[in-house]
Amino acid sequence: MTARTTADPLRVGLVGYGLAGSVFHAPLISATDGLVLDTVVTSNEERREQARAEFPGVRFAGSPDELWPYADELDLVVIASPNRTHVPLATAAIQAGLPVVVDKPLAGSAAEARELAALADERGLLLSVFQNRRWDNDFLTLRELIAEGRLGEVQRFESRFERWRPQLKGGWRESGDPSEIGGLLYDLGSHIVDQALALFGPAVRVYAESDVRRPGARADDDTFIALTHANGVRSHLYASATTAQLGPRFRVLGSAAGYVKHGLDPQEAALREGGRPATTAHWGVEPESLWGRIGAGESPLTGGGSPVPTLPGDYPAYYAGVAKALRDGGRPPVTADEAAATLDVIEAARTSARDGVTVEL
Repeated sequence: MTARTTADPLRVGLVGYGLAGSVFHAPLISATDGLVLDTVVTSNEERREQARAEFPGVRFAGSPDELWPYADELDLVVIASPNRTHVPLATAAIQAGLPVVVDKPLAGSAAEARELAALADERGLLLSVFQNRRWDNDFLTLRELIAEGRLGEVQRFESRFERWRPQLKGGWRESGDPSEIGGLLYDLGSHIVDQALALFGPAVRVYAESDVRRPGARADDDTFIALTHANGVRSHLYASATTAQLGPRFRVLGSAAGYVKHGLDPQEAALREGGRPATTAHWGVEPESLWGRIGAGESPLTGGGSPVPTLPGDYPAYYAGVAKALRDGGRPPVTADEAAATLDVIEAARTSARDGVTVEL
């Protein structure tokens, strides 16, 4: 094999080419300086044709087991397969000597996540979790408002990831089989809990309500989580597929002002429609009509407050951070320990919803 230099791009193997692999990971990997999509693992011929059309020259493997024998020809493996495969495939990759990115959730339990983290640390390998919503436009804007002190002392954080999907779509995400690690608590809950912890630090108390509302549904499709953070902030988090009228994405109340933001970051929709960061002008930018408002004393719906320009969303920053960590040996943009803390909350929320209790962490 030809000797490689530090100028050569890092070669990425991508396991899975469904929604996560084709819409998020492959385009973002290819948009990152210093990374190249080398191999896609899928046995589906239609998905192979889709990948081949966008990434000429990409190699294919029919199963993850075909990757491990030539691990020395890869520099990173990304696990974008169904949730139940995350732990076994990440374990196999680490044992093969490969750094790993795993789509959220990292595991079905915090204990499994910490076992993976320990294995990666023991082998001296990067293990990171794809939490792209930390680079949503509204999240970046809110983080800046908090850092600048424009809200005063934050007292309550309301975050909603709501949809109106009265009909089931089917598939493992809506399965009631616990081994599939499906349901909204693990799906959208992984995002909204991670964002709350990233903004306000560890939670010490968890209360949750989780329901299965749609006819024929087997997994939770309407969930509420209340967190008390160690610093006193209270987070109220909503994840639902049954919301006929959507609430604000964020409502954040502080001692000096509040911030209200409606609508979703535009990056996922752009990726689904074939947009790419390298070729789309003004990537991650939303129209002024969707800007949030900051103020006190009057509802933004009746003109209260002032508009806050929304910062551009920046999903490409995640893989840029992964590439830098691989080159420099530094901290990845999202750590396995952070993912385990999110899973601590998710597990506590499951217990709370099931038993009707508040759980202390």
